[in-house]
Amino acid sequence: MHLPWLNPGDPFPDPALAWDDSQPAPGLLAAGGALDVDSLKRAYASGIFPWFSEGQPILWWSTDPRMVLDTGEFRLHRSLRKTLAKFIADPACELRFDTAFDRVIRACATTPRAGQSGTWIVPAMVQAYEDFHRAGFAHSVEAWIDGELAGGLYCVGLGRAVFGESMFTVVPDASKIALAGLVAFCRANGIRAIDCQQNTRHLASLGAREIARTRFVEHVARESRKAPAHWRFEPVYWHALLPPKPPA
Repeated sequence: MHLPWLNPGDPFPDPALAWDDSQPAPGLLAAGGALDVDSLKRAYASGIFPWFSEGQPILWWSTDPRMVLDTGEFRLHRSLRKTLAKFIADPACELRFDTAFDRVIRACATTPRAGQSGTWIVPAMVQAYEDFHRAGFAHSVEAWIDGELAGGLYCVGLGRAVFGESMFTVVPDASKIALAGLVAFCRANGIRAIDCQQNTRHLASLGAREIARTRFVEHVARESRKAPAHWRFEPVYWHALLPPKPPA
């Protein structure tokens, strides 16, 4: 039941030392430390992420197994395919990266979640990821319709390792369009997987699956050392999901 306490700047424990299924919070690795850019960068590069509620200390996690979306296995269901095709064809619709990060993370923080009475995106987390964004490591994927932010998500990118964080939607399916755009970007830039952290029915329906933590940590260690992709969305990236129709 021992849980290491970190002082700011301390190295993180080996993810293999996280609590297992016999303990109260499987995946919990450590508490304390800091939410500065350096700590977040070191954590993500080791397969570790922060997750805690208001009134708790900073808690660091490395779950086993880990939910991961292989970008080549993304399931574009028929209804979403139709919605996405309409979005792409409509000049009033646009997918953008990093033009409204603060709005996206704050919308994610205030969106009600089924079965949850509060949010883990507490003010300290919002501030930390806004700083992480300004340092170039956190990104927003935004679906815009008629000049209004309709939905989106934010994520972390280290080299060619991508970690999904949270989504929100105002217009139905806008967050799914944002996720589809992230997958298209990843495919076009040789990014093979998006970390989803924990298993949910929604993520599984889109093709995400669990893999062993050891395999995930190896993936992150390898991919995070690669040259980062240029975080900008180009309309041609949609072809990675919806190839253009051949001329008649």
